Amino acid sequence: MNPARFLLPLSLLAAVACSSDASKKDPVAEARFENEKRIGDENITEKQERDATFVVDVASDGQLEVELGRLAQQQSTTPAVKDFGQRMATQHAEISQALGVLAEQKGIVLPAGLGAEQQKTRQELAALTGAAFDKKYLELMVDDHANDVDAFDDMSEDAYDGDIRGFAAKYLPRLKEHLELAKQVQDQVEAAK
Repeated sequence: MNPARFLLPLSLLAAVACSSDASKKDPVAEARFENEKRIGDENITEKQERDATFVVDVASDGQLEVELGRLAQQQSTTPAVKDFGQRMATQHAEISQALGVLAEQKGIVLPAGLGAEQQKTRQELAALTGAAFDKKYLELMVDDHANDVDAFDDMSEDAYDGDIRGFAAKYLPRLKEHLELAKQVQDQVEAAK
């Protein structure tokens, strides 16, 4: 018997065995790993998108708060509502300015003006004066600030970006104060009827 005859098939078998050892990774496991990695990357992206959505929402809400605050100074006949409107216009302009700096640092594009829904809200309020304006404006301010407090509270803990978390935490107390003040002025206006 020629030993070389047996060595050739054994060497081929060994070569195949070695090559299968080198690529012993299970294709299903590899696919699962790649998908988990991809999903992990997308979760980061989703969190960054959530941060950006928060920043854009805060910017657009801030613009509306400023506009409605100015409108309150013109349309209301109640000194407490006029004062509240002036305070909202001033303080939300300050928040918006700080947000603009943050957005620029993070490369987040902010809205250049009011959205369609916000323009509609502004137009509806602009058509009102006196007690009707006060009632609608204060309802909006209570609802809007309650939503703001919830969003800022969530993002002060859950934002992906530390600077955005810090921004939310910094302004959360001021928004809570605005909510309480809106409720107080609303109560005053209701009691004066």
